[in-house]
Amino acid sequence: MEREYLFDLARTAPKTAVRHRDPARQSVRSSVQRVLDRMAVLAIVHNPVQDVIAANLMGRAFYAPMFDTDGTPNIARFTFLDPRARDFYVDWRRARRTVAAIVRLEAGRDPLKEELTTLIGELSIRARLFRTDWAAHEVHQHRTGVKSFRHPEVGVVEVAFDVFEMAGETGLNIVTYSPPPGTDRQVRPPRIRGGNPRSRAAGSRQDQRSRRRADRQRQLTPHRRPTAQHRAYHRALSAVSSNSEGAIA
Repeated sequence: MEREYLFDLARTAPKTAVRHRDPARQSVRSSVQRVLDRMAVLAIVHNPVQDVIAANLMGRAFYAPMFDTDGTPNIARFTFLDPRARDFYVDWRRARRTVAAIVRLEAGRDPLKEELTTLIGELSIRARLFRTDWAAHEVHQHRTGVKSFRHPEVGVVEVAFDVFEMAGETGLNIVTYSPPPGTDRQVRPPRIRGGNPRSRAAGSRQDQRSRRRADRQRQLTPHRRPTAQHRAYHRALSAVSSNSEGAIA
């Protein structure tokens, strides 16, 4: 990976004049969105600057804290700038370092991309820990693995992820999440019963603290989703927590 990164740097270094760079895509074709909507697993699409530009309903429900923003959801900004990320990622330190390494890899591939340099500059100014992680000079290509999340409504969930490059759409990746092999029955999160997550049985003390922090955050954050869409989110979360074959279990 380091070798590829160095070749990218050499290949993209400007010679005499700054070359024009295409802006990062901010949407997907309607046909791609239809494919996402018909997938039986949680799925999102992100561009090289970590903007999440599309998702199916389960993806939006699962990443609800990140989608709770005025602008385009961005994985890097959420990870380093949103205090909810500390609870959302079970291993937040690892998540931070991975995101910083992915951004550095993308910077090597396209160092003149304006949105990318803007993102790096913003995080460098606003996030001390990004400066620390960036200084490690790590590069990482996200392809497959296992992650653990602490969702504010369904608790701790362990999922296997796979990243697929979209043919004909440079820089766009589809990321899917599914039960890890052999663990789909052991890691099933608690089923949502009704519309109130507090009615579920209490989990571990750590999960209880996470839920209390999430409750306080929801009280401070205006609810931006219409009631009908909110009900749809809960139906999607119910599917996430109950379907052990086609969705996260």
